[in-house]
Amino acid sequence: MKVCGVDLKSNEANVCLLSLVDGMFHIPDCRIRRLTLADTSAKGLKSFQSTFAKLVADYQIDAVIIRQRQSKGKFAGSAIGFKLEAAIELIEGLNVVVYSPTDIKESLRRNPMSVPFAETGLKQFQETAFTTAYAWLMKNEYASNDSAD
Repeated sequence: MKVCGVDLKSNEANVCLLSLVDGMFHIPDCRIRRLTLADTSAKGLKSFQSTFAKLVADYQIDAVIIRQRQSKGKFAGSAIGFKLEAAIELIEGLNVVVYSPTDIKESLRRNPMSVPFAETGLKQFQETAFTTAYAWLMKNEYASNDSAD
């Protein structure tokens, strides 16, 4: 299964592709590491959405895993970030999962990363997107192993 982890910060979507095949992780090369929304108008959002949809189609991504942001409080996500999330979620035929930080921490506690992030070859700003994708894949792997027992 190939997934795209997404971390939304301000007007940017940091992305990381990750696949799990036979218990082995693979980080495929990707032409895009970050998508930026320069124009917050409807035209700009449609452009962002079509660029993201093209990325998903080109890399044959099975699911997009978005790290959930708080809707209020000190660490609340921006209005533009929520627009980006909606634009991604509204891509027709795309399996989108909004994954909470609590669930990410729980998955990482049960399945710690065996390789330090620095050794993945990804940029530092992609770490949250990578962690989100990794935690979701491990949760699903762990859940499918439990059901097989």
